[in-house]
Amino acid sequence: MSKLRIGTVGSDNLLAGEMSDRMRFAKRIIDSPIDHLFIADHVSFHTGLGMDGIVNAATLSTMFPEMDVLIGVYLLALRHPVTVARQLSSLARSAPGRIILGVGVGGEDRHEMEICGVDPARRGLHTNHSLTAVNELLKGKPVTYDCDFFTFEDALIKPSPKPKIPILVGGRSDAAIKRAALLSDGWLGVWASATRFGNVLKHINELAEERSALPEWQHGMQLWAGVGDDARQHVATGMEEMYRTPFEKFEKYSPYGSAQLIADFIVPYIENGARTFNIAARGPNEETCIDTIAEVSEILHGAFPEL
Repeated sequence: MSKLRIGTVGSDNLLAGEMSDRMRFAKRIIDSPIDHLFIADHVSFHTGLGMDGIVNAATLSTMFPEMDVLIGVYLLALRHPVTVARQLSSLARSAPGRIILGVGVGGEDRHEMEICGVDPARRGLHTNHSLTAVNELLKGKPVTYDCDFFTFEDALIKPSPKPKIPILVGGRSDAAIKRAALLSDGWLGVWASATRFGNVLKHINELAEERSALPEWQHGMQLWAGVGDDARQHVATGMEEMYRTPFEKFEKYSPYGSAQLIADFIVPYIENGARTFNIAARGPNEETCIDTIAEVSEILHGAFPEL
């Protein structure tokens, strides 16, 4: 069984600005009970906003030399799998055992797919092929692959990451859940109730019976959370700016308030099998976001010492 991990987002305050401020925030996280960092990924989202997940993971893994970094979710279909495999191999050399890759199909912005040459209607199938190819390439042996989306012969990526980079699959659709069951080491849920989370894991176990060998599952959840004074307003504003959708659509899946309230919200997910939590906190300042997630981590580790 994988261990309980509570993570905070690698925010702009960690990735940009004066290095003295960035390192001050980093030290605040390093000295806290927070277990890992996570970072999102977009090429050109909505009005040109974006962040390269692998590039930023390299930065964070250097700033946090003893913490894991989860790239989630990475829009794999927007890149060639041989290039991605080389990036992951290189990153694993400098941060061995500390990188986790979360893969998703995106979809909130179809234009982002189109400008990268990906048919939005076929992005799921494209991702399946890309993920299959990356899984094979990271074994360090020659790989030949031919599909509708890319073709290559005798591609060889060395060194093979040791230990293996865990790959999680994000998404809510039936196709995403099947992708997680057959091609990954775990499901990274989003916008799901704790009950649905538990039901999905049961379905994943059923689907995965056709695999020759089961991984050590690492299932988790992506959550937005509001912290500090006016907590609801902070998370509502952040989510509406990102997704251009009224917060009410997401509110029941997005806790806000004190660390205890957020921890209480998370407990049923742990009871239903979630172990990794990526919490994107929005609050009045970076210090409040870090300190609240740190307190959430302390509460949950105290409540589940066996994990």
